[in-house]
Amino acid sequence: MNNQPEIELTILMPCLNEAETLEVCIRKAQGFLERSGVDGEVLISDNGSTDGSQEIAARLGARVSAASRRGYGAALINGIEAARGRYIIMADADDSYDFENLEPFVERLRAGADLVMGNRFAGGIAPGAMPPLHKYLGNPVLSAIGQLFFRPNVRDFHCGLRGFNRDRMRELGLQTTGMEFASEMVVKASLARYRIEEVPTTLKKDGRSRPPHLRSWHDGWRHLRFLLLFAPRWLFVYPGIVAFFLGAITVAVLAFGGVQIAGIGFDVTTMVYASALCILGYQALLFFWLTKLYATQEGFLPTSPRYRAIVAKWSAERGLLIGLAIFLLGVVIGVVQVVRWGSIDFGAQDAAQAVRIAIPSALGIMLGFQTVMMSFFSGVLTTPRREQRPDAIIES
Repeated sequence: MNNQPEIELTILMPCLNEAETLEVCIRKAQGFLERSGVDGEVLISDNGSTDGSQEIAARLGARVSAASRRGYGAALINGIEAARGRYIIMADADDSYDFENLEPFVERLRAGADLVMGNRFAGGIAPGAMPPLHKYLGNPVLSAIGQLFFRPNVRDFHCGLRGFNRDRMRELGLQTTGMEFASEMVVKASLARYRIEEVPTTLKKDGRSRPPHLRSWHDGWRHLRFLLLFAPRWLFVYPGIVAFFLGAITVAVLAFGGVQIAGIGFDVTTMVYASALCILGYQALLFFWLTKLYATQEGFLPTSPRYRAIVAKWSAERGLLIGLAIFLLGVVIGVVQVVRWGSIDFGAQDAAQAVRIAIPSALGIMLGFQTVMMSFFSGVLTTPRREQRPDAIIES
């Protein structure tokens, strides 16, 4: 943590070999500070540049902080820790973002916003500034998914020009070191119910002669993966509920005999696939429970009062009893089938009728066994450890 006297604003630029454009970005940022009268600094968080970027920054009077780990997120985390400003405005050092017109960001931060996002689509994107793949597919789709999952009320989820309250951002414990850091900041701020606002900004074609560090498909997938991992309901619960109940209801209906819908017959073959769907859905729900337990205990995800109440009442023993009951129900159905088979001296059976009984039996045995194993594993996850607070299982 930096111990120098606090100022109002740090303009933070992550940097990896930006010698071509770094000087113009620093001069624009310094010009804004001088013109606006804001007490601030320009901070370059260098990510291991080998083109003399550090010397350029130092010559121009910017402060340079070396990031020990490589990656866009690692550079920004280092910059946030090194910043002296009460507020931080961050943007790339490629001369694509407008460092000369940061007044709207400062005004919103002074008014109490925790995070102020730029909106390039509202402010204007110059020709050639954003590849068509990003402009018409990547950014709109990822922004829509982010809005659906987390409701941050921003339309440009991945704008690189954004301002935030330094101390509030430190409280989030941001961890990702790659490009998905941009998503982590918005997601965690939204989950923490931070005040998030959006202002128009412009984007122009960057001034570099080399290709950008961003890799469209690779980094786009990392952003999407991150959004899904931080939205376990959308990844596990909603698909799991649909699959489980659709499969279970189908098996229950067909257990009493085949049915016809619009002239199409559904019978034991459908039962087989429906039972598989039911198992997949149940596994998704179990994965949600285990993921939520681990993620909340380790501080990756926040918890709601309802979830804390459920965890407080839950125990591995309850899960074991429930799993054992389901397992025994499946065994009982199987025993009944064997008894019926014995009533005909273990002779030939009607194949369809045998399968019609065997499927619910096998389904109960499998679901019960999975519940038992999940309960043992959840018991491992919720075992208090010495480094935890005594109430960490419930409140972390």
